[in-house]
Amino acid sequence: MMAVPIAALVTRHPGALASAIRRDLPAVVQQSHLDPAVIQTGDVVIGTLPVPLAAEVCQRGARYCNLTLDLPEAMRGQELSADELSALGARLEEFRVVSLAPPSNRS
Repeated sequence: MMAVPIAALVTRHPGALASAIRRDLPAVVQQSHLDPAVIQTGDVVIGTLPVPLAAEVCQRGARYCNLTLDLPEAMRGQELSADELSALGARLEEFRVVSLAPPSNRS
């Protein structure tokens, strides 16, 4: 398995990929699933990850940028286009996530 590139967009949604392309993010490669074992210091992971996975990304020395948007309840569960994401104020927000659980409690 190849190492995660400088910026990996983790999404299975075509609209999120189109939105990233519109933002002209450098070296973005789309992945539908992230294997945290390939994360290296200095990598950038973009997406909407579960908190434990985002914490592992950060623990491995990578940056985590969340794809954040203000989604009305009525639109949840729908595929959104890049235009819809833009209209909803989609933005990238960097987070540093740290697990406070002892290492023995992590899976």
